[in-house]
Amino acid sequence: MTFVFLQVQFDTRFSGLVRKILCWALTVLLWILSGTSPASATDIIILKSSDIAAYNQAINGFKATLPNGINLSEYDLQGDLEKGRKLARKIRASDPALVFAVGLKAAKAAQLEIVDIPVVYAMVLDPAKYGLNTQNMTGILLEVPVERQLAMVRTLLPQLRHIGTLYDPAKTTALIDEAKRLLKPSGTELVSAQVSSERDVPGGLRALLPSIEALWLVPDSTVLTDESLRFILNTALEERVPVIGFSREFARSGALLCLSVNYGDIGRQAGQLTRKLLDGQLTLPMKPWHPDRIDTSLNLKTARFLGIDIPRDLEQKADELY
Repeated sequence: MTFVFLQVQFDTRFSGLVRKILCWALTVLLWILSGTSPASATDIIILKSSDIAAYNQAINGFKATLPNGINLSEYDLQGDLEKGRKLARKIRASDPALVFAVGLKAAKAAQLEIVDIPVVYAMVLDPAKYGLNTQNMTGILLEVPVERQLAMVRTLLPQLRHIGTLYDPAKTTALIDEAKRLLKPSGTELVSAQVSSERDVPGGLRALLPSIEALWLVPDSTVLTDESLRFILNTALEERVPVIGFSREFARSGALLCLSVNYGDIGRQAGQLTRKLLDGQLTLPMKPWHPDRIDTSLNLKTARFLGIDIPRDLEQKADELY
């Protein structure tokens, strides 16, 4: 009777532990028989230029696309490239599977310090200009194709014959040349005014406005600053010239039409690209991807002020109306 009582106590006390051990042993045996090993988490490092809303939207889109089993760590340069280079050296020493660089300074820090780990960048204008074309780098372009922008302008303003733009030839000559080539078959002329500093913008704009029916803003950091943008939008409206831009913020401030990328979607695409690289479906080097989603913003108040009729279908399809 004593032996039976002890045996019952043993079964009750240790049966749960024995079952766990047996399950673990069976799992290991299955791994051995299948020729595989236990799955380990993949390390991805997120390196961002600064803590701003646009970058965080891209990062959230990136995270939402990744599968389970990913270990994510995030570092903030706080706008300091030298700090970014130190962080990049630390990241390289930790040997992650991939680095997601958000913003120009983060991408540049990665390009300078990380040469043997895949880097996917996002939220960078004109990455080729900054040398972000090394063998281990690719990303998602932060730009709306010029052809798509001009096609939308012609849809909205079919009688347009002269469209103007301000640009710094040291920065955006290639874009302006492409636009001229695309506009030529339609009979529309691109009237361009060159500026070499922000101080040249007021004079260049005033000389340009009398000879054009619309003003096209291009992503040129010499032309567009917080101060110059307000001046450009106000002056163009005073002269009753509609402004076409590339940010919904421009439309909110008075531009007639803006085509812009969606920051969260840029991050989602970067996540898709990352998955394909990690799964071996794609290999580096490879060209960066164009954004697959473009948002349309219209300012109806500006349209009424200028006496411009917005096509019904364009208004209905717009993502943002002001």
